[in-house]
Formats: sequence, structure tokens, C-alpha cells
Amino acid sequence: MSVLTELVEQLRLERIEVNLFRGQSRNPGWGRVFGGQVVGQALSAAAQTVPEERPVHSLHAYFLRPGDTELPIVYEVDRIRDGKSFTTRRVVAVQKGRPIFNLAASFQITEPGLEHQMTMPNVPPPENLVSDQELALRIEDTIPEVLKTFALAERGIEMRPVEPYDSFEPEQMPPYRYVWCRAAGVLPDEDALHRYLLAYASDFHFLGTALHVHGTNWLMPNMQVASLDHAMWFHRPFRLDSWLLYVVESPSTAGARGLVHGQFFTREGLLVASTMQEGLIRRRDSH
Repeated sequence: MSVLTELVEQLRLERIEVNLFRGQSRNPGWGRVFGGQVVGQALSAAAQTVPEERPVHSLHAYFLRPGDTELPIVYEVDRIRDGKSFTTRRVVAVQKGRPIFNLAASFQITEPGLEHQMTMPNVPPPENLVSDQELALRIEDTIPEVLKTFALAERGIEMRPVEPYDSFEPEQMPPYRYVWCRAAGVLPDEDALHRYLLAYASDFHFLGTALHVHGTNWLMPNMQVASLDHAMWFHRPFRLDSWLLYVVESPSTAGARGLVHGQFFTREGLLVASTMQEGLIRRRDSH
């Protein structure tokens, strides 16, 4: 089974009751559940209780506790509202009887309306760039043993940064990042699945952007970094087996927290989704 096929199966979930789903995890290499995984699975659980003709348009979530990759995650869906145009769902992810994550998602019937959007930055195309994995292979000898599994692992989503960044010897950089991304293979023609996968992918190259300007990252032993909340808005249809440009910027770090926001554009410059996240950024040697 390919990594992408495994990822798709993880996001489909197992239905164990009408409003109850179970998901499995893949260890990303650092022992805790990847934040994007739980976002994608919770969205999947919510969407499976909503008619297909009502795609998700927004989600807002909080990370409450670290997830254990060795245990399944149970997703409890609360059908808060089914209106004429909008449907609202609340999802709580549970392990060991305690909530580790909660999500509120809103779904809407497809309808026309006014349109405008921001312009996509002018960056090199993905064909001129190399993936995270290829970049890691080039510096394999310098990667600490405890992080090699994470750094060299094959991923279901291919990421090609416009400006390569050495996570193991970070340098001070402006607080923004541009990354091309797409699924590492052809996906089924299921619009909802592409949204689950984009929710999953939206947590890559995200909070770490807030650390660029400080010349450090979450891999440094003196840093405590963890996602606190995550929000996402879906503007237009897209396919994740076609290249999307993820434009990430960090407007602020303060109070031991960092804020980042992102935009996903198609190659043609169409803005298809926006993201925001705040996370804990604590330098241990500052106390």
C-alpha cells in the first residue's frame, strides 16, 4: 500500500455508530499525532453526516492535548444545526476518555455570488524545485539520528519549498514561506476527500514560519512549540492531485505565541482556500 493510499484510508475513518467514527494514526517520526491528521479526520467525520451537495466552507478548531499515535482516536459528531442553506457540526476527538481536540465546521449549499480575490505571488514553478524529502537526503549525514525517520520519511503529500530551508541548522529569514504541494499520486473524483487532504496538508510548513525571523525552529532542543488552534476557509473547488501554492506569512510573535496565516492558490492563480493558526512558541532558556 502506498503512503498516499494509506493516508486516504486514514481520512475516510471507520463508522462505529451513527455519529461516532474511529481513526488510526501514522507516527510522523516524533511520537505524537500530527496536527493536520486530526484536523483532516475531524473534518471527515463531520462531512460524513452532511449531504454531499453541501461542501464545507469553514472550520475552526482547538488542539487540547497531544495525541498518542499508538491508540485509535474516536470522533464524536454533534449535529448542531441543519438549516435551509447552512449546516453546522461540532466534533470532539477523544483518546483515553479525554478530549484531545475539538472542531466546529460549517457547510453550505453551492450558490453564486460576488467574487474577488488576492493575487498570487510570482514564484518559480514546482518543476524547477525539489521536494522536502530530496532536500533532506542531501544533508542526511548531518541529521540527528532521532529525527531521521521524520526527515526522510515518504509522505502522501509532496512539498516543494520555493526557498529551501535547513531545519537542522536554521538561519534567520523573513517571516514568510512559499511551498508548492500536491498529492503524491492520482486521487479519486471525490470533492470532499480533496478537502480533507488539504486540511491535513495545511499544517505542514505552517507554524514554523513564525520562527523564521528568530533564526530557530521547533526541532531545536530549547524550543517548545505546539499548535493551539487552527482555522480554514474553502473558497473555490480544487484538486489536490494538481499543484497548489501555499503562501504562508507570520504577522506576529508575542506573549509566547506565534500567529500565521496562509493562502492556497492553483497554478492559474485562483485562490481556493485560506488558513490561520496560533501556536505556543516558548524558548526554555529564557526563564
